[in-house]
Amino acid sequence: MSDSKKLNVRCPDCDCDLVIDAATGEILSHRPAKRPPAGGASFEDLLAGIDRGKERAEEVFEREKAAMADRDRLLEEKFKEALKRAEEDPDDGPPQRPFDLD
Repeated sequence: MSDSKKLNVRCPDCDCDLVIDAATGEILSHRPAKRPPAGGASFEDLLAGIDRGKERAEEVFEREKAAMADRDRLLEEKFKEALKRAEEDPDDGPPQRPFDLD
């Protein structure tokens, strides 16, 4: 196969190098674009990102902890209210069975 039947193309989307057979349109080889390690970020930027992630995790944890404490209080109030309603309006016996409705 001669070089005249091959096309060297650079992908505009991912910047990789492709070698394509001109006759069939098949990709003969694919070479990904060279990227700097860690997306080109410096070590200090990566550490700052980790610190921001830790701060966000702490904030979420504190929010959820407060919500759980509030949740216990709300559930206790709902239970007391349901108990009060049950005492005020007692049932008149066992509930009807579906077979009794026929």
